Amino acid sequence: MSRLTLTLTQLEYLVALDQFRHFGKAAKACHVSQPTLSMQLQKLENELGVVLFDRTFQPLLPTSEGEPLIAQARVVLSEARRLATLSRQDEKELRGELRLAVIPTIAPYLIPLFVEHFARTFPKLNLYIDELQTDQILNALETEKIDVGLLATPLKADGLEEEKLFLEPFLLYAPAGHPIARKKIITEDDLDGSDMWLLAEGHCLRSQILRFCSLRNSQAVLKNVRFEAGNLETLQRLVDSGNGYTLIPWLAAGRHSSPDSVVRAFKSPAPVRQVSLVWRRTQLKRRAIESLARTIQACLPAELKELQESKDAATRRPIPAW
Repeated sequence: MSRLTLTLTQLEYLVALDQFRHFGKAAKACHVSQPTLSMQLQKLENELGVVLFDRTFQPLLPTSEGEPLIAQARVVLSEARRLATLSRQDEKELRGELRLAVIPTIAPYLIPLFVEHFARTFPKLNLYIDELQTDQILNALETEKIDVGLLATPLKADGLEEEKLFLEPFLLYAPAGHPIARKKIITEDDLDGSDMWLLAEGHCLRSQILRFCSLRNSQAVLKNVRFEAGNLETLQRLVDSGNGYTLIPWLAAGRHSSPDSVVRAFKSPAPVRQVSLVWRRTQLKRRAIESLARTIQACLPAELKELQESKDAATRRPIPAW
């Protein structure tokens, strides 16, 4: 029986090519030249005796013989990473890398609170952070492109574990001159869909708001403008201009600086979202994830920590994230 001499590097190139379906893009992602990647893929095909990709298609397509081999290459690379992780588990000091993805409605408000402290506390652990939507994070966890996600829960997804970090109330963000701004405490019945700006489809915050609000009207804020934003900052700036209102998570209110708008709380028990770390049950980087969880909780603003312990905290039910 002939002995295979394929390498992990070749398998990494193979998986990258399957991901991007383009030699140039795959080579860039692997930080090598396109000729180098092409040569290594050719060697791998010769070694296996199989044509892995049909080059007559643009973008490239795996051949029927190549598909199961590509799937197995992902398994081999995953197990190789596990081997490296296991070899470091007995070390007292965390080292290696931790790949984290955060949803856009959490990232700009929470990451600045903990990232410097985490970096200083664990100097030999490299933290890589991506900003992705919930469905992208779930896919990245499934394909092991990331180790852990920071997002709104509960998800109740098969094969995943969740660790709750905190509950975050929703707040109303409205123009100072809007009739709803005259109220000191807001109820669900005060909300009108024709006056509310929402995030675009795909954002779990949009889904949570729609679940919470029994909106009485679905017309646009401006009758001849249909706009769904990709981030909360855009919604807040629209509100600052004096048109409509929106709902924002508690941490986002900390960046409120416009004298033209106000923030109002909801009647207790306020609508909340649950923010958690989520990872695969087979994940071996538990110590690093636990350290990340402790760091985030320690770096939360004191007022938000107090909200977790308030009398009505036990009555709050987080709005389903998805």
